[in-house]
Amino acid sequence: MRIKAIFFDLFETLISEFENGSRKAPRSTLLEEQLQVDAKRYREEWNSRQGKRMDGTYTDFPSVVKEILDVLDHRVDDEIIETLHKERITVKAIPFSNIDKNIILMLEELKQLGLKICLISNCTPEEVTAWHTSELAKYFDDALFSYEVKLAKPNPQIYQLACDRLRISPEESLFIGDGGSNELNGASKVGMNAYHATWFIPPYISERITDYPKLMKPAELIDLSRKLVL
Repeated sequence: MRIKAIFFDLFETLISEFENGSRKAPRSTLLEEQLQVDAKRYREEWNSRQGKRMDGTYTDFPSVVKEILDVLDHRVDDEIIETLHKERITVKAIPFSNIDKNIILMLEELKQLGLKICLISNCTPEEVTAWHTSELAKYFDDALFSYEVKLAKPNPQIYQLACDRLRISPEESLFIGDGGSNELNGASKVGMNAYHATWFIPPYISERITDYPKLMKPAELIDLSRKLVL
C-alpha cells in the first residue's frame, strides 16, 4: 500500500481542549447568570441538536440558543445571546493558541514526504474561528468543516468528498482521529486506512476503541508514513 494523502480530525487529534485532565477553559456560568435558565434542561436541549449543529442546519450559535429558549418558553435580550456567542468564540480559540510542538513537527515531516494533508472536522462556525490564523492552517491543502459542506462524520459522503477534492482515492489515504463521532468507522467504510490517535486522550477513553491500530505519539505517524510513501 502506498499513500498520497493523510486526513486528520481536529479536536483531540491536532488540538486539545484539555490539559492535565481539566478543560483549558472552564465551562461558562453565563447560562445561569444571564440566561437564567435551568442548566440541566438547557444542556439536554443543546445535546439533542448535536447532529443539526454539526451539519450546518443551524447557521450560527445564536440561532441554536434562540430556538432552545423558545422551547423552554424563556425570553432574553439579543445582546445577552451575543455576549454568550462572543464568549464561546473566545473559549474555542484557546486550544489554537499554543499548538503542541510535536504536532507541528509531524505536519512538517509529512509535507516533506510530499503528502497532501486535509482536515475533516465536525464543527460549528464559532468553534473554528481561530483556524485560519492558527499555526496549523498553513500545512493543509484543504479543510472540510462539517457545517460548511453540510455533511458530518461518520457520514461516508464527507470522506468521499474530501478525497474528491484532493483528487485521490480513499485507498490511497490514511485517516487519523481520536475516534469521536464514530469517525474511524466512517473512514474505514469508504476505504480509507483508519488509525486511532491516542496522544491527547487518557487510557480509559482510548481503550474503548479496539478495532483500529493505535498511534500513541505523533512521531509514530511519521514513521508509518515514511514506510507507506516509499
